[in-house]
Amino acid sequence: MSPEDFEVLVADALDLIPPQLAAMMDNVAVFVEDEPDPADPELLGLYEGTPLTERGEWYAGVLPDRITVYRGPTLRLCEDREQVVEEVRTTVIHEVAHHFGFDDHELDELGWS
Repeated sequence: MSPEDFEVLVADALDLIPPQLAAMMDNVAVFVEDEPDPADPELLGLYEGTPLTERGEWYAGVLPDRITVYRGPTLRLCEDREQVVEEVRTTVIHEVAHHFGFDDHELDELGWS
């Protein structure tokens, strides 16, 4: 799958976020990269930043939070396009949930790990 096609899947997954939640997303940017850090080569996505639930009066003038979806490990994990679409959707929702303050344990309980 081309990088451009993969980026479209990520955009499509973001479009699935209900408008009420999407409107609440604040100071976050989404990126697609080919590979994660070599220390974690199977990482599908990463949230870096301060979750909305942890922001206080001090939160001003900071760089946007960052959600990164990794193309390489996703394509290696999946056997066909349908699986890639589903995995990208799951990864995007998982990382956006981190932005809203959910931790990995909570996401695992909800089936989004």
